[in-house]
Amino acid sequence: MVLKIFDDKLSLSKAAALQAASAIRKAIQDHGHARVIAATAASQIDFLDALSKAPGIDWQKVELFHLDEYIGLAITHPGSFRKMLLEQLVQKTGITQYHLLDSDADAAEVVRRVGAALASAPVDIAFVGIGENGHLAFNDPPADFEIADPYLIVKLDEACRLQQVGEAWFADISQVPTHAISMSVRQILKAKEILAVVPDTRKAAAVKACFEGEISSMAPASILRTHGNATIYLDKNSAALLTTALQTAI
Repeated sequence: MVLKIFDDKLSLSKAAALQAASAIRKAIQDHGHARVIAATAASQIDFLDALSKAPGIDWQKVELFHLDEYIGLAITHPGSFRKMLLEQLVQKTGITQYHLLDSDADAAEVVRRVGAALASAPVDIAFVGIGENGHLAFNDPPADFEIADPYLIVKLDEACRLQQVGEAWFADISQVPTHAISMSVRQILKAKEILAVVPDTRKAAAVKACFEGEISSMAPASILRTHGNATIYLDKNSAALLTTALQTAI
C-alpha cells in the first residue's frame, strides 16, 4: 500500500485520475477490455470528473461495476448513487457496459444478478473511498472480512447515515435509508489494483485509525494495507492527524 498526500482536493483528484486512466488504458492494451469498480460520493466528484476527461481511453471497452447503493431510494433522489454514477461517469464517457445496483428492484435478486456478473472475470481496478466511520463501500464497523459473496445486503450504522446528512444529500437522518447493497470487503480486495480517493478534514480521524491503528474490522478500510497494489490519495486535511513520518506531501 502507498499513501500519497497532496495540498488540496483538486490536485489529489487530478493525480488519482492520471493513475486510474493509465491503469484502464493498460488493461485495454493487455487484454482488450478493462473491468472497473467505481465509488460514488461527494469525495469522488472531482476525481470522476477528471477521469472522464482523460485522453486515450476507449470507453466502449470498459465494463463498469457499481460499488454500493441504498435500498429503496429512487434514482431521481439527489443522494442516489446510481444517479451520480450515471451523471458523473457513464453519460460523460459514453460507457455502454455498466451494471447498476437497482435499489427499486428486489435487493436479493440484484445482489445475485450483478454479483454473478462481477464474479465472472477478474477486476482490473477498483476506485473506492473511505467513510467517516472508516467504512469501505457500505461495510460499516464491525465489517465482515471473511464473507466471500460479491455483494451483500447490509444495515447502515448511525455514523454512516449521519455522514450522508452532513454531505447535504438528506435533510435529516430519518430520510436516510437504513439498508444498502454493498460490495463485500473480500470482493473489493480481489481487484488487481485499488485506488482510494480520500479528501477533506472530516475523514482525518478515519484515516488515522485505518492507517496508523491496527488492521481491524472496527476500522474496515484498514484492510487495504494487506493489498499488494493499493494507493491511498489524501489531501493535507484528511492526512492532518497522521504522524509526521507519514505526512510527506507529493
